[in-house]
Amino acid sequence: MLTHAASTVHTTPTESFIYQPPAAAYHAKRILVKPNLGYPVGPPITVSMGVLDKVLRALRQASPQAEILIVEGVCSPVNLAEIAKRNGLYPLLDDKMQLVDADTLAIVEYPNHSPQPVRFPTMWAPALLQEVDCRISVGTFKRTILKDQPLISASLKNLYGLFPRAKYKARSANSRGQLHRPSVAQVLQDVYFCIGHLFDGAVVDADLRLISPDWKPDKGESIVYGQIFYGDDLVCVDRAACQAAKEGIPDYLTAIEHGRHP
Repeated sequence: MLTHAASTVHTTPTESFIYQPPAAAYHAKRILVKPNLGYPVGPPITVSMGVLDKVLRALRQASPQAEILIVEGVCSPVNLAEIAKRNGLYPLLDDKMQLVDADTLAIVEYPNHSPQPVRFPTMWAPALLQEVDCRISVGTFKRTILKDQPLISASLKNLYGLFPRAKYKARSANSRGQLHRPSVAQVLQDVYFCIGHLFDGAVVDADLRLISPDWKPDKGESIVYGQIFYGDDLVCVDRAACQAAKEGIPDYLTAIEHGRHP
């Protein structure tokens, strides 16, 4: 069983965003950053390089000698290196920052700490999550429609890219279809209690918001919103973003909160 105290969430206009890393980032030897970079297109499908740059600079200032690993597993036929090139990631990296394809990493089984697992009693994800001192999720803010219900994707849903496609694929080798059954909203509860609770910080890039007319998270209407949300807890940050954007609180966030504070 996991418990979590209420966490402060910072909201700032995009133009004045200055990231304040969590305590775990200071004097860390290895930091893992999981950005939303799963597609070969820019914001709001993927995180903006301006926001990611500010996150990386702040982490470098917090730990000048740290190895910073930018880890993503794509959901596209285009490989991660090409996506990074098209989106302009490489100029942001210093000599101690490295881009890593999550699908190339050794994986281990993570136990589900939920009092009531939905589908997965354990989930396979990179062993690297246990081998770093700090973990940050940098997500975008999207609303898609799945099974006639709105689905909000932010810092927690961003973690889908860490799960190996080879293990969780269904009909398409490019996606993780097994993580869509019985529904993403339900599986996200397992995601949190397996690996989400390990994360030390979350950033939600809502400078632009994506409103999709269907299930596709890489197509839809782009709406200027101009806000960045960040804090030490993924659930609290995602909740604050939803409240501010008047999207309503997703059921999966409420279920996770109940699981953390039974």
